[in-house]
Amino acid sequence: MSLLDELRAALGHSAVLEGEAMGARPGSDMSLTGMSLPRALIRPRSTEDVATALKLCNEARVPVIAQGGMTGLAGGANPTGNEIAISLERVRGIEEVDVASATMVVKAGTPLEECQRAAADAGLFLALDLGSRGSCTIGGNLSTNAGGIRVIRYGMAREQVLGLEAVLADGTIVSSMNRMLKNNAGYDLKHLFIGSEGTLGLITRAVLRLHPPPGEITTSLCAVASYEKVVALLRAAQSSLGGIVAFEAMWRDYFAFNADALKLRFFAADHPYWVIVESTMGVETIEAFLAQALEDGLISDALVARSHAQAREMWSVRDGYPIEALPNLLNFDVSLPIGHIGDYAEVCTAALKQRWPDAHVSFYGHVGDSNVHICVSTLYGPGEDMHSVDDIVYGVLGRYHGSISAEHGIGTLKRPYLHLSRSAAELALMQRLKQTLDPHGILNPGKVI
Repeated sequence: MSLLDELRAALGHSAVLEGEAMGARPGSDMSLTGMSLPRALIRPRSTEDVATALKLCNEARVPVIAQGGMTGLAGGANPTGNEIAISLERVRGIEEVDVASATMVVKAGTPLEECQRAAADAGLFLALDLGSRGSCTIGGNLSTNAGGIRVIRYGMAREQVLGLEAVLADGTIVSSMNRMLKNNAGYDLKHLFIGSEGTLGLITRAVLRLHPPPGEITTSLCAVASYEKVVALLRAAQSSLGGIVAFEAMWRDYFAFNADALKLRFFAADHPYWVIVESTMGVETIEAFLAQALEDGLISDALVARSHAQAREMWSVRDGYPIEALPNLLNFDVSLPIGHIGDYAEVCTAALKQRWPDAHVSFYGHVGDSNVHICVSTLYGPGEDMHSVDDIVYGVLGRYHGSISAEHGIGTLKRPYLHLSRSAAELALMQRLKQTLDPHGILNPGKVI
């Protein structure tokens, strides 16, 4: 009996798809760099089904790749054609919302937005939030340790998890569904799987930490003259406005491109930097803070949103959907010490422009959590491709001892540059962990390490 026949016998015929029955979706994540469909697509309905599938694949030494919402940008869910893909889309549902302990038990295939709504219905708040909330899944969020716009206040996805359940390569189910904030009973095993991109085990369930609702949020847009003043504004806001929810900076080229495309104009004058500040403080407090910031020379101008619609307009520029239409657009996600971000942006832009004078290069990011995103669009010459851009962006980053991935993971696209952000000893330890938990190397081979 072939492996696929064994999988059908164990999971049911409808759970195993081949060829055209799979559709195009399993071929690539949102990086659009995938070139092949998997050998087959498995659609389990439970943790036990996942365990059965992994056990059979491990015994047959057939590689496996986990797939969630396919919203990643690093090629981490892309098959090469030889793997069996395991889609967790049917391992879906919210098992419990515990108001007393402010926790939620959720299955890995549940979309993030569904979890957010369930928390809100219970009078609580799930802090993790991404632009792809409607299609990304909790399993994918945790396997890549997703970030988002609220990291400055609530932390990364890792900080939203109290416990989880994962399946090892040999089908062993490790259920560590801790629900307590304090639990120092030995190793905290969940951290083996959060951020490991499915290379050490497949996450199937999780206990998420919830928070009190942040209340009404006031959104303001500030015009700033220099990167140094962007940092000074951040520190002043953290000192005076304890309830900062987001602090998003946009460099001139990024802001201007999107604002012009959206036909939005907030001030008469142009400015080098624009910052969105969101706080749970009231409008009067925000206005007083901005007046003082203006008097102190930290900002050149400011506007407080008077409605949700106006706040949405500000965020529409930051979301940057118009820029996605640029040809050969590459989006980078890096982090480095906050004080160096301004210098890095200048040096990186100069290096890219020297190679491609007509390239579009723009920066935006969370800044307050040391994360900056880079948009690069250019027409390649003979012998050039996206890796020519990667070499410059990551090569310059290496001089500043930054991270090649702030929140999107490593996947395949960033793997050649991982040595710029991790030491030889760290890489060796990663290899030892991989060999211990997945001795036959079947889990997401070729990804991360």
